[in-house]
Amino acid sequence: MKATLFLHPKVLIGAVDKRLYGGFIEHLGRAIYEGIYEPNHESADEQGFRQDVIELVKELDMPITRYPGGNFVSNYKWEDGVGPVAERPVRLDIAWKALEPNTLGTNEFMDWCKKANTEPMMAVNLGTRGAVEAQELVEYCNHPGGTFYSDLRRQHGWENPHDIKLWCLGNEVDGSWQMGHKTADEYGKLAREAAKLMKGIDPSIELIVCGSSFSSMPSFAEWEATVLEHTIDLVDYISIHTYYGNPEDETAGYLAKNDDMDRFIKGVVATVDYVAAKKKSDKKIMLSFDEWNVWFHKSPTDTNSPEWTAARDLLEDVYTMEDALLVGGMLITLLNNADRVKVACVAQTVNVLAPIMTRKGGGAWRQTIFYPFAYASKYGRGTALKLTSDCPTYDTTFKGKELKNIPTLSSAASFTENELVLFILNRDLKNAIELDVDLSGFKLKKIIEWVELRHDNLKAVNTEYEELIKPVQKLGACLKNSNLIASLEPASWNMLRISLV
Repeated sequence: MKATLFLHPKVLIGAVDKRLYGGFIEHLGRAIYEGIYEPNHESADEQGFRQDVIELVKELDMPITRYPGGNFVSNYKWEDGVGPVAERPVRLDIAWKALEPNTLGTNEFMDWCKKANTEPMMAVNLGTRGAVEAQELVEYCNHPGGTFYSDLRRQHGWENPHDIKLWCLGNEVDGSWQMGHKTADEYGKLAREAAKLMKGIDPSIELIVCGSSFSSMPSFAEWEATVLEHTIDLVDYISIHTYYGNPEDETAGYLAKNDDMDRFIKGVVATVDYVAAKKKSDKKIMLSFDEWNVWFHKSPTDTNSPEWTAARDLLEDVYTMEDALLVGGMLITLLNNADRVKVACVAQTVNVLAPIMTRKGGGAWRQTIFYPFAYASKYGRGTALKLTSDCPTYDTTFKGKELKNIPTLSSAASFTENELVLFILNRDLKNAIELDVDLSGFKLKKIIEWVELRHDNLKAVNTEYEELIKPVQKLGACLKNSNLIASLEPASWNMLRISLV
């Protein structure tokens, strides 16, 4: 089977914001306790942070990390997590029916960020708390000193401000499952007042207002429109979340779900631009896709950990080769929308729906989805390019719905002054694709590398002791005149890097 791609250095999508490759650490399950923080582990540093985990996070090259939630934040009192650890209260976490010891809080997380080469993306509680508490947290974190909360931070041992630049105005407030759930009008008014107070403390911060939790929400689009009616002049981004799963083992349809992700993004863009036009504003609201991943292997009830205990083994999905292919496709979709999606966070980073897994007292390892993220994060920078493709299509079904004319190839490209990078997912489960890429607009030098991620068993997984799924260096791609020629194996995710003159 044959396919062609065409791209040109002057046909652009937009600049790729480095924050497109963010992570997420929530007070949920073993993400923090036994994840990034395990004082008795042999690799733990003086603050209790696992160094083996930090090295893997560095390998993922995550410029930002969202914290502390997630559903957790909607009933969180940030004051519980600062000050002398021995004096911090132990709380019941209603979101995940767990015990929160508050051993790790805001200041410790800021230290972890520095060690992991990431920057904090802080969420405030607009579920059970309000605008004033959000203002006070900004003062605690960002004001230099001379006020009650900034001096309190200094008394706690952090003399310099954390200077957090990116803030989330709550989490999934449209969801009935959320503590402090509100209507769009109620939330829009609250978010507006919180934004005014927070930017009153620090005008340099950027704010993310909550969009719909999922595209399937009954209020989708109407929610965004109403919330932005209240907040468009004060916020910079609107959030967007999605997860996909394949519980009925319909692989062909499952691997097409990143196309659904693309439709979701474009629907949100259309809505926010409508509000801007309606309000006669030239402001362009960008998107923060601050929760995305595969999630279906475990539900919150799939655990042996009793309720109201700390570090419960919640949502520890073990990812397959098939999942890695879709995650690679989702990264392609993010790149192809880089003009409007400026922030994105894979949910999450360690143990909970995560590319990194750990064992208490034991090792840390890379799940299958680790690799497409790591390669995209490292090389999918610069400027995203628009691709035109001509490839075979297929029809299939997914969860009872017919899917027609699905392109076998899903692809994205980015380039810098010296390098062009192609990311290509072959969704055909049986056939290799003979690929011909027209690069006549580029001054090509040579193929730097071709990395392929695939396995004959789409249900294969990685464990602490055996890494079945890992990228391999491929040979056989070549440059003929101004064209790139390669044969892509069935059910494979590929990255090709080409140096430019």
